[in-house]
Amino acid sequence: MSLPVVKRDEKGIPTLYVHDKPFFMRSGEIHNSNASDPAYLEEKLWPALRGLNMNAVIAPVYWELIEPTEGAYDFSSAESLILGARKEGLKLCILWFGLWKNAESMYVPAWMKRDTETYFRAEKVNGEKMTTVSPLCAAAVEKDRQAFTALMRRIREIDSEDNTVVVMQVENEIGLLGTDRDYSETAQKAFFAPIPGKLAAALGKSGTWEEVFGEDAGESFMAWHFASAVETIAASGRKEYDLPCYANAWLRQSPWFPGSYPSGGPVERVQPIWRTAAPSLFAFGPDIYVPYCADVMDSYATDENPLFIPEIRKDAVASSYALYAFGAKNAICFSPFGIEDLALDPGQLDKPPMDLMIALNIDPSAFDITGSKDCLAATYDLLDQLEPLYLQYRGTGHLKACVRHGETDYSAFLRFADYDFVVKYGPRMSGKPLGALWVLELSEDRFLLVGLNCTPEFHVKPGVNRKLDILRLEEGRVVKGQWIPGRVMNGDEKMSLRFGDMPAAMLVELQRF
Repeated sequence: MSLPVVKRDEKGIPTLYVHDKPFFMRSGEIHNSNASDPAYLEEKLWPALRGLNMNAVIAPVYWELIEPTEGAYDFSSAESLILGARKEGLKLCILWFGLWKNAESMYVPAWMKRDTETYFRAEKVNGEKMTTVSPLCAAAVEKDRQAFTALMRRIREIDSEDNTVVVMQVENEIGLLGTDRDYSETAQKAFFAPIPGKLAAALGKSGTWEEVFGEDAGESFMAWHFASAVETIAASGRKEYDLPCYANAWLRQSPWFPGSYPSGGPVERVQPIWRTAAPSLFAFGPDIYVPYCADVMDSYATDENPLFIPEIRKDAVASSYALYAFGAKNAICFSPFGIEDLALDPGQLDKPPMDLMIALNIDPSAFDITGSKDCLAATYDLLDQLEPLYLQYRGTGHLKACVRHGETDYSAFLRFADYDFVVKYGPRMSGKPLGALWVLELSEDRFLLVGLNCTPEFHVKPGVNRKLDILRLEEGRVVKGQWIPGRVMNGDEKMSLRFGDMPAAMLVELQRF
């Protein structure tokens, strides 16, 4: 049986294949520390995920637990995670919390933290040592490479038949906060030297970092060195067990200067550098907590970068964004963060302090779980049932999807061969999903609609001298790609066609006369 792999399907769409079949990760990422205790996984975590209709979970494995003593590996925590996910019938994306997590070196073993001479830290321009091991520290990168490779070997030994683990994230939200670049002695020498030949060849430019990149030199320099370190680690691990690997990005956002977000991480502007330095990665995934999630999806979903969302807000709008990510952007993965929180009463949720959210430019409503659990579970179930139709129609002009992009985005306009659709979005309200719609053109006059909080309108094409009527409108459900009709809707219902706060499906047959 073949390994999980990301490759282009027959339509040219990058797709994750597991057991030789397309696999779309309707997932959730758990909190940072919740995979560290096997008993907690068994008693708390897995029960909290049941009923969400997920087919995958994203969870960390920690270097400090894997290698508590230098050179001696203990994989028991990783094994518990893998076996637990397998028992729950979930595929697993493992986050390797190695040298870097959230722009710091949080999860490196204590023996490395203590030895700051061998494993030197990045420094600010004033000489202040940071809590982040420098990516120019070859000794630290080599230790990470060895540990990650050993982990991949162990995963192969216990999971190569089942393929519970389908994707690996190498490090987490990499970069430097509070400075544009590393000013340590080693970094200074490298910064004032010519850029590496491989990068010069890719850019068609040569010179020092400042000569080539100008004001963006610091961030570009860090992007190259972080990406090169990740490549060393990922390439070695994949030689041991060739799973798809990616890196995630803390978004470039207000106030926009490198260091206010992690400088050197794989944000859009430096992805060409990352792509050159780290060819072993198949994608750079955005972590999205801003109010303009759809704009981020639009910018990260490119022909060179398939959309893999390892973290996104978990409030009720997540369901709307899930429809858009898969329907419009051919996403490989969609994964709200802190997914186990959806099992809680909204009043019990421990939210980050407001001053922290403000400092990190996080929209506070991203942590409001009111109405989220039921809506997301229903959306994931509907996406599962739609999968045969999705595979048939995605990548063609017969499937189109939209979502409300912002406060001033009131509607969408979708064109099909013989009809145009106007999709009017409902108002944004706390604890409610955003307006979102899938339209599948099943035949010339028949359309399957799947939506949330919106009102679709139908129009003949401009210049066509015909009137339009709804010949038949059915509510119903989709079961494994087959339409199961419910009520036939006419009269008042036909005049007020609208999708509400829970995902629903309707079949409409139009008539031109």
